[in-house]
Amino acid sequence: MKRRTLIASLAATSASLALPAWSQTTKVVFGYTAVTDFASVFVAAEEGYFKKRNLDVELKFIPINSTIPAAIQSDSLQIGGPTPSVFLQAVDGGLDHVVVAGGGVTSKTITGFGLVARAGSGIKTPQDCVGKKIGVPGLGAFLHVTFRAWLKQSGVDYKKVNFIEASFPQHGDLLRGGSLDAVVTADPFMSRITDSGAGYVASYYSTFLAEGNHTIIHTAKREWVQKNPAAAKAFREAVQEAAAFMQQAKNDQAVRAAIGKYIKLPPEILARTQISPPGPLVSEKQLSYWVSLMKDQDMLKTEPKVSQLIVK
Repeated sequence: MKRRTLIASLAATSASLALPAWSQTTKVVFGYTAVTDFASVFVAAEEGYFKKRNLDVELKFIPINSTIPAAIQSDSLQIGGPTPSVFLQAVDGGLDHVVVAGGGVTSKTITGFGLVARAGSGIKTPQDCVGKKIGVPGLGAFLHVTFRAWLKQSGVDYKKVNFIEASFPQHGDLLRGGSLDAVVTADPFMSRITDSGAGYVASYYSTFLAEGNHTIIHTAKREWVQKNPAAAKAFREAVQEAAAFMQQAKNDQAVRAAIGKYIKLPPEILARTQISPPGPLVSEKQLSYWVSLMKDQDMLKTEPKVSQLIVK
């Protein structure tokens, strides 16, 4: 190699090594389930908010929410969106995971999820659920925990209800086939079930929930965050920018198009699907709400140190 060529090559290598960390693209595989609570992540991907922060984010569909922490632990995912209860159970079980950002939050204006009973089942009240087989899209996940809380508040012993884990896309078929008496489900699957006549909404039970608490949080291994602090911060900032985009009425069609792309909604269902308000930041108070709800159901063996579970 000529001296001039060698010097040029060494200079190029040195310049590459001298580039600041933020200029290097970080690959992130993100796991989501088929609900609109992930809208801010979908928007961040479609509007280029990840890309402009040097994040190469691959969105990966996960059928059952409760499997997300295990996927994160095995490095199949770098960041995933478990429900708060699934996350807290994983931490309680010994996984060292932390909250990077937040997804959707509860709102009394949202009636896009509830108890959908099989046509002809006769289920109308909380008491009617006793002894029945009820499908939930993740044992220990948001819909399971909040539905049990509603039953308990209504004076029903939820231990007398047979809960069966079934992913959202299975709900309609399981009701039609008679394998389940009811499902705790969410749009767009709830609308598809009721439109087909396979079931009816027995209760929009979610109206009892407090406002502004997360239905989905975005989590990662603490070790990954410590090794990739700039990427974790960039992910959170991208989701924040997407949340601001979502809150502008003029962007409604773009938001719905992003949702439709990732959870495969037909236009007629997409047009009337309710979208959970975004909550890109997670506070100790919000996470503590879930700790309290879960302790009331004897779901935690230890007292989580909430302050240590949220990346600042």
